[in-house]
Amino acid sequence: MILENKLGIQDSAELAREEERISKKKAVELFEKGILDKLECGKFSSLKIIHKYLFDDIYYFAGEIRNVNLAKGNFRFAPLMYLETALENIDKMPQSNFNEIIEKYVEMNIAHPFREGNGRNSRIWLDCILKNKLVKL
Repeated sequence: MILENKLGIQDSAELAREEERISKKKAVELFEKGILDKLECGKFSSLKIIHKYLFDDIYYFAGEIRNVNLAKGNFRFAPLMYLETALENIDKMPQSNFNEIIEKYVEMNIAHPFREGNGRNSRIWLDCILKNKLVKL
């Protein structure tokens, strides 16, 4: 299945290459332009901003919570009916030390709030939290 995309690409391998190329370029911009420095690290609202920035040139759903249930192999991510509650609970999780930050990151990965790009997106979100919180500890 090929996700509907703004590029009009119908080949999954070609879409994957373009998605990687564009999202990597956008990821560099997030860091170089200081965009991450302006975000409230560890909040879902920031994750949405990062996702929209990375994927807005590719997908219509960039920055939007998924509207389908997702699974990878035998693992099912947070069911759609509980997703918003899960994200609210993740927002409330503490992030005052390394273990708390990693636990929050793991929970966000299980939530998997977007249709595509969760891994790249959440790793940048994690980097933002670690730089912001651990430097201050």
